[in-house]
Amino acid sequence: MNVLLLTDKLIMGGAEIYFCKLENYLSHNEAAFFAAAGQGELEQQIKNKDRFLPLSRRDHIKNLRDLRKMILKNDIHVIHANSLRMVLYAISLQSMMKGHRFHIIYTKHNVTRLEQRNKILFNSLLNKHVDRILTVSEFEKNNLEKLGVEEAKVRTVYNGVDLNQFVYSTKKRTSTFNVGILARLSEEKNHDLFMDIANHFRNDSHFQFHMAGDGPEKERIRNRILSEGLNNVNMMGGVSKPETFIKEMDVLLLTSKREIFPMVILEAMASGTPIIAIDRGGISEAVIDRSTGFLIKQHDVVEYSQRIKELEENDLLREQICWNARKSAEKNFSLESMVEETLEEYFNCYGIERRRTKIEA
Repeated sequence: MNVLLLTDKLIMGGAEIYFCKLENYLSHNEAAFFAAAGQGELEQQIKNKDRFLPLSRRDHIKNLRDLRKMILKNDIHVIHANSLRMVLYAISLQSMMKGHRFHIIYTKHNVTRLEQRNKILFNSLLNKHVDRILTVSEFEKNNLEKLGVEEAKVRTVYNGVDLNQFVYSTKKRTSTFNVGILARLSEEKNHDLFMDIANHFRNDSHFQFHMAGDGPEKERIRNRILSEGLNNVNMMGGVSKPETFIKEMDVLLLTSKREIFPMVILEAMASGTPIIAIDRGGISEAVIDRSTGFLIKQHDVVEYSQRIKELEENDLLREQICWNARKSAEKNFSLESMVEETLEEYFNCYGIERRRTKIEA
């Protein structure tokens, strides 16, 4: 069995890290794995350079031609698309290659514009052309089924965190209590709420706020920090070692307007950094309120601030939450489980193909 992993670009983000982890760790004596992706800073994490095809971020015609050659040369049986655009690539390739059959698996990492604007077309594409849809939360699986996607096609495979990279460590009290956010600087991540919370603490120098990440909102955020004199907010830019940033924080916030199941909550849970997260998407499947973290129902500055203060003042509660979170990450969200369950889906698709071929023969 030969599998091709596809994603748009290798910028820092949860879906892109997922792609890199699969490329690094997928292995089976009856399978070969290939990958193709648009360029980005995570390209350096690609392990198997001889089986990797760099894609253009703009020239889609060239990409399709290059992918067609790669599929034919390596007799690809399964294409694993990690964005809706890559699903469309795979569908286009199917129409270009009538004599070569392959199956399409789609991991749905985020809310797409198409499902928001044209649910009928979205459902038609998935039901007609995609063999398996992997969701990263039960919440999203249920959403797809409500939209009309065939139930038999959908399976949840949770994101997995590398427990050797994100090592558990206990926190020691220092002169500052560091509050962090690790997210792309984009509208949906809602850094304005993070800054509002920082503003709530602006007269208490014990609490310091740190933003890690880059993105299109960078200049606007910087300008707001300067214009409002938020001297307790530090913009750190993109970080090459997220495990170090998370370890250095006393608490991590998730303030997003919309989410499905962000990787960063698992990274924090594994590292021993308590998470205070907005209750959106499938986050509550990992963050159990007051057990493995704190869940906030609404984007409320006061409630976030109260939970930050509670964690700062109550060492016993913080230590218990961190320990529970690490154990949950080990039991339910390991990288090994994610890779193994994904590999199982590849073989499920390939097995269907082999059985059908045998019957037709």
